[in-house]
Amino acid sequence: MRLEDDIISIKGVGEKTAKDFGRLGISTVRDLVFYYPRSYKTYSEPVPVSSVAEGDRVAVFCKVVTYVESHKGRRYNITSLTASDDTGSIRMVWFNMPFLRSVFKKGESYVFYGVIKIKGSMRVMEMPEYFTQFKYQKALTTMQPIYPLKSGITNNSITRAVDAVKDVIFGIPEYLPENEMSDRGLMPRAEALMQIHFPQNEESLRAALKRIAFDEFLEFLIRIRSLRESTVTEENFHRITKEATQKKEGFIAGLGFELTDGQKSAIQDIESDMSSEHVMNRLVQGDVGSGKTVVAVIALLMNALSGHQGALMVPTEVLAVQHFEDISRYMKPYKLSVRLLTGSMSVKEKREVYQELKSGNCDIVIGTHAIIQEATQFNDLGLVVTDEQHRFGVKQRDSLSSKGHIPHVLIMSATPIPRTLAIILYADMDISVIKDMPAERKRIKNCVVGTEYRPSAYSFIKQQVKEGHQAYVICPMVEENDITEAENVISYSDELSKELGSGIRVSYLHGRMKEDEKKDILHSFIKREIDVLVSTTVIEVGINNPNATLMMIENAERFGLAQLHQLRGRVGRGDAQSYCIFINVKKSKESVERLKVLEESNDGFYIASEDLKLRGPGDFFGIRQSGDMDFKIADIYNYSDMLKLAQDVSLVYGKQFEGKIIL
Repeated sequence: MRLEDDIISIKGVGEKTAKDFGRLGISTVRDLVFYYPRSYKTYSEPVPVSSVAEGDRVAVFCKVVTYVESHKGRRYNITSLTASDDTGSIRMVWFNMPFLRSVFKKGESYVFYGVIKIKGSMRVMEMPEYFTQFKYQKALTTMQPIYPLKSGITNNSITRAVDAVKDVIFGIPEYLPENEMSDRGLMPRAEALMQIHFPQNEESLRAALKRIAFDEFLEFLIRIRSLRESTVTEENFHRITKEATQKKEGFIAGLGFELTDGQKSAIQDIESDMSSEHVMNRLVQGDVGSGKTVVAVIALLMNALSGHQGALMVPTEVLAVQHFEDISRYMKPYKLSVRLLTGSMSVKEKREVYQELKSGNCDIVIGTHAIIQEATQFNDLGLVVTDEQHRFGVKQRDSLSSKGHIPHVLIMSATPIPRTLAIILYADMDISVIKDMPAERKRIKNCVVGTEYRPSAYSFIKQQVKEGHQAYVICPMVEENDITEAENVISYSDELSKELGSGIRVSYLHGRMKEDEKKDILHSFIKREIDVLVSTTVIEVGINNPNATLMMIENAERFGLAQLHQLRGRVGRGDAQSYCIFINVKKSKESVERLKVLEESNDGFYIASEDLKLRGPGDFFGIRQSGDMDFKIADIYNYSDMLKLAQDVSLVYGKQFEGKIIL
């Protein structure tokens, strides 16, 4: 068997299973081998019920003390029982698992494993795993891979399929010389791939993840060095005119606010690039709320006034519509045509935009991935702006750039990457950094509190709504399955609605919703038809609501600092004072130390550097802030040492490894 073979060639994979695998993007053996687990489950020794605290993920050895109940709730069938040990009792709840009525018997003992919730005076575990004492002892010695799933495919299906192609994995060639691996402490590649799917222990898994992160960084650095060599001398066919730069000055003067020094410097860099002999390839890196969008608008204006078309691609339809409305207003005095292009538009609407782009009647198009579809053709694309670049892959950005004859490329990033790492990651680009914030922006006031502060936080939400503002409440994903994620948000939303009273409109948003549902909820929130939005991290990017002044983040200790900072950036976007409340459930010394960084600083670059220092070696899967590079494992916060090592190796071996790194 070879990496290129169809997935159906694997023993035990029939046509139906192959179709299910296809929905995960797995159609070949290669796809399967490089479909990594998203996390790993390990089990801990059972603890007394009396010792557990809200938010703990624990095992308890308890006797079932009630009969199993099963009834239909509003959304799910709910099965529950009460169990206890010598120190206390705990309620177990499952959704859509009515068959459990015949599994548990009153008087028998089991090990239950899950996350603790406190509801009133009762301890609760939702969707706990359950074991006999003997089976749990066996589970204590294992690390179970958890794969991203869709309905129709199970974790066990993927595990069995990977086990069936072990020989293929061991046959993957090693490109690094043996002395390089031993000198740099790198695990052999084939062994690393096996350990990622079937880890022996945490130490071997850590070594495997580091090796794969190294491979991904090295392949990326080799690729961008090659890209840099091919584009650095590309001729500029879309120079901006002196007339355009003069009109730009009038545009800035009419904005009604003073640009920051960082914005002025970035605009000067862009103007210089677009006026030079060579094509622009620039990254503008600025913290959340630093005013990058205005910089992008000015670049699009100068490009359009010089007779060229421009495109702005953003990650969500909601953000595309918001940008379209704002930029249309800015461009109206200059009689420039601005159009919107998104996936949800009708075929007729899209066809009209395609025609205008091809004929040159549209000066600026703003949209989502729909812009890079095959049907989109430009007359003279001179500038491509990609917003929130870490949400798009390299191939997607390249697809947009290829729509024109070597257009200028401007990437706007709010990802707070420390400059030393940004220079390595963006070696193919020039970098402008906007460090200062607009003068009219008020500093977000932060506080880190325990669960006992919740009633006060709810009162504060009421107060903000009474003053005409809106609020976000962020819930973490508490389990590995979608049902519990959704139920967590839905049940929290129900409870919050009761707490706040009927006069406050509460709605929710989570990952299981269809795209149209998400879009409708976000539109309603922006139109102030919703007062409080309870959500998972799906709102991390892609929404701008200046009227939202308060964010409360539950279980803040579960998030990385950089992600918390990105979430916090959804407030503080208007003139009113904004606030962020971090609920620290665990209150461990480590979580208090980490969250204190956010309480004391709103500087994303400082927070990112502190994140690098504070993340422990056991934090296997961090935030994919560098997802722009199509990385699966590598992330600059957990593996900054591998990034620097990959840079050293790329400088020594150059093109020698090009095409040899199998990813």
